[in-house]
Amino acid sequence: MPAAPSSKTLSTRATELVRRVGVPSAVLYAALLFDLIYTTQAALDDAGPRFVDFGLLPGIFAMAACGLWAQKRAAVAGVAGGGVLIVSTLFIHVSRIPPYSSVLPKVTITEVVAGVLMVYFVARRARAGVAFCVIGFLVVTGLVAVFGRYGSVADIDGGTGTQALLFGLLLLVAPLVPAIAARDRSPRADPRTRRLLRINELAMGQWPLMGLLAFALLFEFGYTYSNTARGSPILFCSIVAAVIAVLSPRRPADALLGLAGIMLLSALVMPFLNLRSSDYPVLGGVPATQIIAGMGVVVTLTRARGLSQSWPRVAVLSSVVALGAILNSDGRSRLQTDPEALSVLAFAAALMLGISIAVGLLLRSRDAQRTQAVQSAVSDAQTAERMALARELHDVVAHHVTGIVVQAQAARLMAERNPQVAVEAMGRIENAGVEALAAMRRLVRSMRGDAPAGSSEFSEQATTDLGADLRKLVESANHGVPTSMHLDLPPDLPHEVGRSALRLVQESLTNVGKHASGATEAFVVAEVGGDELHLRVTDNGRETVRRPAGGSGGYGLIGMRERVALLKGRLSAGRGPDGGWRVEAWLPLAAGEGDE
Repeated sequence: MPAAPSSKTLSTRATELVRRVGVPSAVLYAALLFDLIYTTQAALDDAGPRFVDFGLLPGIFAMAACGLWAQKRAAVAGVAGGGVLIVSTLFIHVSRIPPYSSVLPKVTITEVVAGVLMVYFVARRARAGVAFCVIGFLVVTGLVAVFGRYGSVADIDGGTGTQALLFGLLLLVAPLVPAIAARDRSPRADPRTRRLLRINELAMGQWPLMGLLAFALLFEFGYTYSNTARGSPILFCSIVAAVIAVLSPRRPADALLGLAGIMLLSALVMPFLNLRSSDYPVLGGVPATQIIAGMGVVVTLTRARGLSQSWPRVAVLSSVVALGAILNSDGRSRLQTDPEALSVLAFAAALMLGISIAVGLLLRSRDAQRTQAVQSAVSDAQTAERMALARELHDVVAHHVTGIVVQAQAARLMAERNPQVAVEAMGRIENAGVEALAAMRRLVRSMRGDAPAGSSEFSEQATTDLGADLRKLVESANHGVPTSMHLDLPPDLPHEVGRSALRLVQESLTNVGKHASGATEAFVVAEVGGDELHLRVTDNGRETVRRPAGGSGGYGLIGMRERVALLKGRLSAGRGPDGGWRVEAWLPLAAGEGDE
């Protein structure tokens, strides 16, 4: 049969790849790829000397290596990373290589990401004193890299210095908070540490949204401190909106209303700040960060509650967005009244809202399917466990109890005529009772989960030598009928096949003792033919006309058929040609290996 086509989508494969290499390493590789493309393009263009920009690559690769190394040896990698920054800065300054700016002036994006990773892993894994020294060294070398790569001090203006210090502080605090929260995971940790740990776990589940919000906030920071500080109130509202969006999975309904309030405040304040479109990144009257936060919260709310319970709050948020578009989309501090512009904005808003709701409902459907699959798996496992317990209880305990009843009846009948026979029967009754008690204890231990490590269900009762176990079973004669055997078994019989075969013969002999009225002999055959184990148990009794010893629960044949079906074998049970009862089973030897 041809293999079914793979159902993995591109996003699923990308998620598996990120999970395999780790989110930190994936982000670092992405930054390295960006720097390679950007540096190659800059080295081959006509602006300035050709190939000189390739001088940045050794430092970029060295910092990437230190960032990866920090995941294993954090403190050593942090010191090495600081040294790489200093050496790279000296080389750039002496060679007059024109470095490009990313989040920090004159520092590449790979160096920024590697530095953040080193700060995180050092703060999380190193001892407090070592972490303080290493992180302090990284901060100093970062300042050296920022200000040491300019041609002269005159090239550094006040706005650049302020931007570098502010961004550097944010890049320092951002990894420190989750790293400190992750240091102590003990239940007796300080309540504030446990709170930070919960926030960290919540944030880790929102990392795609956090990446988009961080990217948008970087632009808003850049606009605020490069052009004018009048946008600080809007920047503050965007930061609060980003925090609400990240924490929204805890209380999505309240988060959406809180976000609507923040966006309303931002929309009402913006006209008084006299901001032009070139002063602040506003898309349709709403800052970019707040748009992304709104979409994220709508996704979270529809995923948690569905559209039927979410639409009133979504309508409130949509009204706030519409008000912001009317107040601030004109760009000249006056109301937007152009019907054509308003229709374009309405279409864009409806499109983004529809995408958010669709993603939320898709995730909700996936969560429901996952929950249903887990519940189904749990239910199937519980059913299989109950059936296994029922079979084992019937086959093992009922066998011993039936033997006790049969021996007790024989002892009662022979007590007056031959007391010695009654005494011997009492000994066999005692042995059967001890075996029944041991079997009950094994079942109780298995049900309580106290089975030895590495054992599966009832595996400690599984046979390792079917021939020896069958001889012991027949010699115990708990069923009360003389029994002979013919065994032709290999020494390497599969474990599961041997256990099932023992239980089938055991149940068959129990039925002989209970139902074969007047039986004087029974015969057991166990032999391997080809790739199957053939079992046959026969007796010369006749159908009983009275109630069997101990009654009949009617589950013997059911349990036998279940055991045979699990091994994909065949079972036959019924009256033989000579009038006795005949049970035959064919068990595939390959069944012990399982089928995929």
